[in-house]
Formats: sequence, C-alpha cells, structure tokens
Amino acid sequence: MVNVLAKNKAQLLRIEGKSISEISEKLNIPRSTIGIWCRNIKLGKRQIERLEKRQKSGSYKGRMIFLERLRSRRLLESRLLRIEGIKEIGIISKRDLFISGLAFYISEGSTSDCGEEVSFTNSDYRTILFMKKWFWEICGISNDRFAIQIRINNVYRNKIKKIEKYWSEITNIPLCQFTKTILIKSKLNKIYPKNSVYYGTIRLKIKKGTKLRRKINGWVEGLLEN
Repeated sequence: MVNVLAKNKAQLLRIEGKSISEISEKLNIPRSTIGIWCRNIKLGKRQIERLEKRQKSGSYKGRMIFLERLRSRRLLESRLLRIEGIKEIGIISKRDLFISGLAFYISEGSTSDCGEEVSFTNSDYRTILFMKKWFWEICGISNDRFAIQIRINNVYRNKIKKIEKYWSEITNIPLCQFTKTILIKSKLNKIYPKNSVYYGTIRLKIKKGTKLRRKINGWVEGLLEN
C-alpha cells in the first residue's frame, strides 16, 4: 500500500514537470525506481522547457556536482565497509558453520510443530549453496537425498525450463530430483526490469528427513535456550 501511494505521488510530481532527481530527493526513493514508475509519462512542452531551463542554471549544475561527489563518497564508504566486513568474518570453522546454518534454518527452514519435513526456502543462490553445504557437512546428507521445488510468478511460466536448468547447474542437483514447479498466481503480477534476473524461489528439501528433523528441533531448542 505504501509503495502504491509513493508511486502515485511520484507520477503526479513528474506530470507537474519535476525531474527524476527532484522526485527521488523529495520522496527519498532511488532514481532507478522513480525512473521505472515514470517511464510511460510523456511531458508537455511547458514541463520540458522548465527542465531544460533548470538544467542550464548555475545553481543546478553546482548541485549536481555536489551530489555526484556525495554519491562517490558514499560508494567508496560502502565498498570499504564491505571489505572490512568480509575480513572480520575470516575463515569459518565447522562450529561457525553449524551455528550460522542453524540460525538460517530457524529463519527460513521448516519448523512447524505438526510436520516432520526438513526443507529450506530462499531465492538467493549463495544462501541456498551455503545451506546445501550445511546439510552435507553438518547433517551428513548426500547429494541424492536432496529434492528441489521451484516457485515462480505465473507470468514467467514460459521460462520454466530455463529456470530449472539454472538451479540444477547452480546446486549440482540433477533435474530428475526436481519436483513439479509451482506457478504463483496473483492479482498484481510483478514484471522485473529487462536487465534484472528472476529465478523464483526454491525449496531445498531432504528426502526421508524425519530423524534429522527431530535432531534439528533439538539443536534449535538448545540454541534458543542457551
């Protein structure tokens, strides 16, 4: 609901002749998002003249230089903090893997009291690979015991085979261990930008995982009550 209101406000500002940068700054929303929201809005002659006049003004040019320097400084700071964070993690021990994987499982794994299933759901391939490593090294699960189920938006139904192949190559799990892909139907079908990637969400499931599920329940209890 908040996004809808923000989108409507952005479009109204664009119709009034505001630039993408002005709208982005006013609403505190990335320029790329504003650009997508307003790409189908055609400006009239008066609005175009306003934008051209504004771009020629000295104050506008000075502000653009300032904003570019600020952006560069933020990017550098972000890059340095990222490098610092990677160094702080260092080499992960088996104990580190055990605890961090368990924390991931608590967040995105199957934990309902009524079921015995062991599964983990996510859309980020790095997280999926991390949890596959966790199941293998910590839980002793061989590759043939994994099963994968993919969930994708219905508008991408013509890309099912491509998406299944992607996840098979990423996880090194053969397609014969994939269950039928589920198509998610919604009133608002989200279309991703052409330059973005979409591979849906996958559920990494363990076959015959009843005993493992009971052990994981114990690990979870031990961690949360520590």
